[in-house]
Amino acid sequence: MNYLECFRAIARHRTNEVVITSAGNSGQAWWAATGDSVASFYLDASMSLSTMFASGLALAQPDLRIWAFMGDGAFCMNPGMLMIERELNLPNLTHFLVSNRVYGATSNAALPNFAQNDYAAIARGMGLQRIFEFRKLDALERGLSQMTAANAPGHTFVVLEVEPFTASEQALEQPPFNGTELKYRFGRHLEAVLGCDVFGYRV
Repeated sequence: MNYLECFRAIARHRTNEVVITSAGNSGQAWWAATGDSVASFYLDASMSLSTMFASGLALAQPDLRIWAFMGDGAFCMNPGMLMIERELNLPNLTHFLVSNRVYGATSNAALPNFAQNDYAAIARGMGLQRIFEFRKLDALERGLSQMTAANAPGHTFVVLEVEPFTASEQALEQPPFNGTELKYRFGRHLEAVLGCDVFGYRV
């Protein structure tokens, strides 16, 4: 699948989910697909922790539906995250593993063992049960409603096999917000939709 077309298809099926992206191509692609600056949090230098951040939110707010995106380059830094995700088994969290078989943020350097890496098999080995794999856009379009079912039993793990960014796609704009601005935009959105207190004060 084309990376951007894949993200655009997912964005078309988004309802009230908040989104956490990993550093690099997934943040660029989600920003290009949505332009969302409120209900999406674009982690910078997240080093494989986007789903851990998302897990904390999902655990604290079980009525909040969360999509977390991570490239396979980040995943390879910390595949043990699946042990935590399986133990928590949060039904309101969907982990999208974007597999382009390269380190997209470092000029598409190839991943070690890239041709043999089987991310769905790794997830099954960790005991995850709601596992989806999509290699073609039409299959993704057909499977999105089942994949994103609200509070279906257990944690959802989705492997998206996409092509690496082209040279022109690598030049796509990064989400144009600094960390402090992102924090307050996203936190105020959570306060509004959940009626919770994130920051403890109002300016």
